[in-house]
Amino acid sequence: MEWALHTLLNLDMIGGGPVGNGRLAEAHGLSASYLNKQLQQLARAGLVVSVSGPRGGFSLAKPLESITLLDVVEAIEGDAHLFHCAEIRCCGKIGDLSPAPTGPCAVNSAMRKTEEAWHQALAAQNLAEIRAELDRTPAVRRIVRSALEGG
Repeated sequence: MEWALHTLLNLDMIGGGPVGNGRLAEAHGLSASYLNKQLQQLARAGLVVSVSGPRGGFSLAKPLESITLLDVVEAIEGDAHLFHCAEIRCCGKIGDLSPAPTGPCAVNSAMRKTEEAWHQALAAQNLAEIRAELDRTPAVRRIVRSALEGG
């Protein structure tokens, strides 16, 4: 997911037309094949567009203001729950010795509540806010452009 976030920010910093997967991967010393899988996931989620041909590559599908951290997490990781309750409170000796549960599992409830708060926090921050933080270090844009433009 980190690679996807940096790549989206880099695409915005360089601006203009599409950037090839190889150049994007090389800029951070990443595996081009793995990054390409993430770029395809971002494309399926509508966050980047893929352009084929000799001048093809990837570019942002929409402005950073319209892309939240949650959008990227769901594009790469999916929208499945992170915690899966297996009801182990009903298993083994503890389960045998305990009365049948009459309510929801307290651990599951706590994890669901925490996961919902995490999703709300991710949805509340867009990539433009992160870009604004990066722009406080003027050299970042110059370095990204140099790495991606080959100059």
